[in-house]
Amino acid sequence: MANMCPYGFFTHAVVRGIPETFGKTAAGGPEDGEVPVDLAKAQRQFGCLTGALRQKVGLQLIEIPPEPALPESWRMEDVAVVQGDTALITRPFKQQRRAEAEAVRRVMSELNLTVVEMGAEEGGSGGATLEGSDVLFTGREFFVGVSSHTNCRGAEVLADTFRDFAVSTVPVCGGARLKNICSMGGPDTIIFSSSEGAKKTLRMMEQLTDHHYEVLTVPEESAANCVYIKGPSKRHFLLHRPAEECPDGVSAFQKLQDYTLLPTACSEAAKLGASLSSLCLLVNRKHTYF
Repeated sequence: MANMCPYGFFTHAVVRGIPETFGKTAAGGPEDGEVPVDLAKAQRQFGCLTGALRQKVGLQLIEIPPEPALPESWRMEDVAVVQGDTALITRPFKQQRRAEAEAVRRVMSELNLTVVEMGAEEGGSGGATLEGSDVLFTGREFFVGVSSHTNCRGAEVLADTFRDFAVSTVPVCGGARLKNICSMGGPDTIIFSSSEGAKKTLRMMEQLTDHHYEVLTVPEESAANCVYIKGPSKRHFLLHRPAEECPDGVSAFQKLQDYTLLPTACSEAAKLGASLSSLCLLVNRKHTYF
């Protein structure tokens, strides 16, 4: 049974360190190679993110050590979808990424969550694939982006896991993953890129829901992914890309009243197609209601 709780209340953040192999793909994968990234800068940016989550927002931080053999394992969001008391361990599209789930599964169990696995028959050849960066949870329902990483069968597994919530699939018309073009900016507020592809996805989402969401449009696609948290202090926090990375997007966030804005750099992870929300899994273990 999903734990029904207003959107954005979290107590813990689970992260995984940046390995020395950052920017590389696992050996034997279909996309072997390297992307030119600054490892030291990526590690500094990761440190700033974790510092913000722990010291400014006030979350309890659980950090899984980096694993050089799993060069993409810092993309925490992809390998689990957490809602209430339940953690669904997903099936990433790349076979070599599926070993990332072991450490995440262990942490979810230690947090006393109910861990649900996508079975081998679901994730086999031609079967289900699901990555958390294609999953937008609004507090009321799930939207699952059908992309090159996530298919409709994966969305069906998610719907079967979280039966208390409606689950709708939408094609990702812009960006590689759904949360590259949108994210939650608070209860009932969705932040969306102004790109044409994002607008198409938004129109489809509006047709599929009975609920009215406020939409905050940002001019840059890279600004559309933020992390909203209402932490233990009950203050509203929004982690977003800084002005040096998204110069036109920051002014849009200032429209959010009574928010503490936390500019958080993500340029090196973004070179690999990731975003701020990719870097952490957020969990509410106190089951607080307001």
